[in-house]
Amino acid sequence: MTAAGRSLRVQHLVNVSGGKDSTAVYLMAIESGRPFRAVFADTGNEHELTYEYVQRLHERTGGPRVEWVKADFRARMAKHRAYVLEHWPRIGIPDALVREAAQLHEPTGNPYLDLCITKGRFPSRMAQFCTSELKEFPVTEQVVIPMLRQGPVLQWLGIRADESTHRAQQPRWNRHESGCFLWRPIFDWTVQDVWRKHADHGLAPNPLYAMGMGRVGCMPCIHCGKAELRSIAERFPAHIDRIERWERVVAAANKRHAATFFPAMKDPTDADRPGRYSGIRRLVQWCRTARGGRQYALFFDDSPGGGCTSDLALCERNPS
Repeated sequence: MTAAGRSLRVQHLVNVSGGKDSTAVYLMAIESGRPFRAVFADTGNEHELTYEYVQRLHERTGGPRVEWVKADFRARMAKHRAYVLEHWPRIGIPDALVREAAQLHEPTGNPYLDLCITKGRFPSRMAQFCTSELKEFPVTEQVVIPMLRQGPVLQWLGIRADESTHRAQQPRWNRHESGCFLWRPIFDWTVQDVWRKHADHGLAPNPLYAMGMGRVGCMPCIHCGKAELRSIAERFPAHIDRIERWERVVAAANKRHAATFFPAMKDPTDADRPGRYSGIRRLVQWCRTARGGRQYALFFDDSPGGGCTSDLALCERNPS
């Protein structure tokens, strides 16, 4: 690095999710007295209260306004639409299904839905493309890389070691492949420390916590637990309706003509007999019972709100 490069002032960037940990880091950045920027990646699958909380965070704290980024899949959808029209008829897909799928490859403006249409499926544990495509890439491409052209960048991340085994193995700081540096200032904090930081600033947390939500972020997340899904269905049924509509759209846009938000396992209320693969509506019905569904019970019981594994703390995890 040249002498001029070494003399450039470090630029500070705080990743904000609307959850408690990233908010605590935002408050720490204010306390530091350093100028900093803050960024939120809109997946299109967030609760409206999270949007409102992030939009007004600067008003309630005196910090900088949180910048908004969103993935854009217009070019990818156009490319995949051309592929559908050219290649699907060659493999015997009926013309009516080809036309329907092609028509659905028009941008909806919702990044989550647009991504799933291009993929022909929803993300899953084994194919967790949502975090990288909807959060990490937009933040890196739209904010971090332009900042790096002006000098070094330090990202402040709301990651705590006691959130999960994966996060406990992360370093306090490291260099990201983009060229910026990542710092985890609350790595050793407990959840009580996080709430204390909110209280020190007189800042109420995201209201979803008071409504019984263990996780703040995607509504629902693909890692959603059984109790959490039941709570979402009871408190926010419109979000279940939205996922049901998305399942129909994504199903119509892929050659299998099938898609479920959660992993495609047999009907949880009919585990001992052949059943149809279950969409969100059937799962909600099952989540309101305490019987049946061994396959789904195994899946959901092993999903206590684990959250995403992003190294950039772009997704919220359940409170400890």
